[in-house]
Amino acid sequence: MIAGVCGGIADFFGIDSTLVRVGYVLLSVFSAIFPSIVVYLILAFVMPED
Repeated sequence: MIAGVCGGIADFFGIDSTLVRVGYVLLSVFSAIFPSIVVYLILAFVMPED
């Protein structure tokens, strides 16, 4: 819940934000943490605010 990226993605697709957050954590753990952090930071700057 740092920049609202997962919540924004969940709102865009109309799904529960908890599912998106759990999916993001699982993706981060199984792929590698560094690329996930970079993607999160890019999305935090690119996504429009509410």
